Amino acid sequence: MARNLSLLPSPTRGRRWPREAGSDEGPAGPHPTRLRRATLSRKRERGIAHIVSAFLLSTALLSPALAVEPSEKLADPKLEARARAIASELRCLVCQNQSIDDSDAPLAKDLRVIVRERLKDGASDAEVRDYVVARYGDFMLLRPPVKRETLLLWAAPALALIGGVWAIFAAVRRGRRRIDPAMLTAEERAQLQALGVEPPPSRSDPGEGSGKGDAQPS
Repeated sequence: MARNLSLLPSPTRGRRWPREAGSDEGPAGPHPTRLRRATLSRKRERGIAHIVSAFLLSTALLSPALAVEPSEKLADPKLEARARAIASELRCLVCQNQSIDDSDAPLAKDLRVIVRERLKDGASDAEVRDYVVARYGDFMLLRPPVKRETLLLWAAPALALIGGVWAIFAAVRRGRRRIDPAMLTAEERAQLQALGVEPPPSRSDPGEGSGKGDAQPS
């Protein structure tokens, strides 16, 4: 008999008892241990985000310095400073939006070598710039002189801005074109009215009202 009773399901099986105060969840709130873990997790996530931000910022700041290889640098600090100043004014023909001092393109490296070689030969800063411009044109200068040949270089950013504004205006204007009332069905008009929007008046048939002002033949 006792053995048979032990095989019966327990009356307390499956019953959920009320949680005690201080447990993981319940009326008393989360357990302090869980709160501590959540706080540490949030601090760890913020720490990782700060590390990643610092790494990206340092990479962006050091990218120009990393473009110039150690083998390119001149032994004379004054000549090296002049070379870096001249290179920062010359455009990379590959990147076009970077100076040769910031670019790591092979052509930019070759131009940096040319600048340093000319400086070592005793050329002045202006002579080095003129030498590069004579070979590659005024486009090499990030700030070209204002003259007839360079008007397009100076006007290109303004023209691009005007073109972009015009394209945006045209797109907005096309989006605001009024819908032909004849294209709206009765169901669509009902949906607009349900939304509180007054649908545009339907276009009258061409035959209606066309003879309003015409005299009737006798």
